[in-house]
Amino acid sequence: MKKRSIATLTAALTVAPLLAAGVPGQRAVAADSGADGSSPPTESTLLRGVDLETVTIPELQARMQHGSLTSSELTLSYLRRIKAIDPKINAVLRTSPTALRQAVASDVRHRLGKVRGPLDGIPVLLKDNVNTSDMPTTAGSLALAGSPPDTDADLVRRLRAAGAVILGKANMSEWANFRAAKPTSGWSAVGGQTNNPYVLDRNPCGSSSGSAAALAASLAQVAIGTETDGSIVCPAGMNGVVGHKPSLGLVSQSGVVPISAEQDTAGPMARNVIDTAITLSVLSGHDAARADGAFGLTDAATRPGGLRGKRIGLWRLPSLGAEVDALMTRTAAQLRAAGGQVVEVTPPYQDRLAELEFPALLSEFHRDIDAYLSTRNGPHDLAELIEFNRTHPAERTCFAGQELFEQALVAPSTTDPRYRAMRAELKDLSRRSIDETMAAHDLDAIASPANPPAWTTDCARGDNDVIPSSTPAAVAGYPSLSVPAGFVGELPVGLLLMAGDHQDAELLSLGAAVEQRLDAWRAPRYLPSVTSDATR
Repeated sequence: MKKRSIATLTAALTVAPLLAAGVPGQRAVAADSGADGSSPPTESTLLRGVDLETVTIPELQARMQHGSLTSSELTLSYLRRIKAIDPKINAVLRTSPTALRQAVASDVRHRLGKVRGPLDGIPVLLKDNVNTSDMPTTAGSLALAGSPPDTDADLVRRLRAAGAVILGKANMSEWANFRAAKPTSGWSAVGGQTNNPYVLDRNPCGSSSGSAAALAASLAQVAIGTETDGSIVCPAGMNGVVGHKPSLGLVSQSGVVPISAEQDTAGPMARNVIDTAITLSVLSGHDAARADGAFGLTDAATRPGGLRGKRIGLWRLPSLGAEVDALMTRTAAQLRAAGGQVVEVTPPYQDRLAELEFPALLSEFHRDIDAYLSTRNGPHDLAELIEFNRTHPAERTCFAGQELFEQALVAPSTTDPRYRAMRAELKDLSRRSIDETMAAHDLDAIASPANPPAWTTDCARGDNDVIPSSTPAAVAGYPSLSVPAGFVGELPVGLLLMAGDHQDAELLSLGAAVEQRLDAWRAPRYLPSVTSDATR
């Protein structure tokens, strides 16, 4: 196809949809709720016979290959859903002004037989701590709300090279919940409060809150989150979607606003495990191996008896409540009925990990945020950032504190022997907690609840989120995966799976089998509230 014809096609396909969808890059105007206040105005989840809530990337690619669906249609459908639905949940900060042009370019590649891989033409939302040179990257803070970064994060470059449509940016907990002693997850000064789509006055959990809530509402096909400890897997569980925290180092952290290089990782989130694995294959640079599904996951997800003979250690965590514990009992019974072997375990050293992790993160945050801020316009270091918050009242509209910033400022340097001893002990004990448990019981994975039922969002109180299940894998740098397990009343609960170092492929394959067996996903109803009885 000649360049002129491609340009003509691009213009024809983009101008009209832009007018129909509203101007990308702008936050949607608030929409009125229904007469009973129970749900927002809805944009259909059906697109040419495809249900956006349940369709997988391989199914979308098959339709685009055969010409029965285009990336432009898919992208436009998500833009329309964002305009119609997001005012209720407040998960999408901004849409990219080039999203439809990216989609048209993918359509041309599909027509010419030059598809770049399984993500070509697939709309992806990015958490707003992932650098993009064409959109602001704020980590939720007004301090970074000026000009965008100079370059894309490495993972964004990989997504663009794979042909993904960068749909926009998702709201997040400001500074990834590492500012105040009592933060409220899902709130940022830039984006306000993100709500849980299942029950709107409930919290979305964790710092990747906007990514998870947007996926639950089917506002994108996949999203990127980040985690230091729990910020992918908890919001995935609490919003009824899938989230994978990769092994440390599998996905580049270059160009991602940091907390700690020793624990931080970006990772994929989706409504199913197959899409999660495909996205990870691109983020990690392993997308060339299987075009139809990362790590052979498509086969693993559909093979009968995928759980037969698998040994899973169930770490119950009764502190998350009797309803969650009962759900874990039912989950174990379902896995056993599918041929899995479930034994109860309690990974050791958890009290010591809880004692050491926070002080180590304070030292690492000071080092790593100073390095990041030096690359951006705005405050040049943590001390200037603290002063910015003191002099900008809008940063204190939900909660005023910045105690973690202040503690990090005076924490021991990462060259201090006290810090080095803490991090060495953390690494040793966290890895042993998983390795020893798996070896002692000959396990394929350890499972635990990813979250309690979502608590009511309350700026004055802050979060109610002491959720220890994410810590062993987060501190060890091992992979973890949250898949929907079921509901407590109207509120989703995830099953967190964790395994040994760089066993991401095996964990995703097991997660696909668990997902197929539990079949626990259901669409949100955007209820304004529920009584306490409804959550029991």
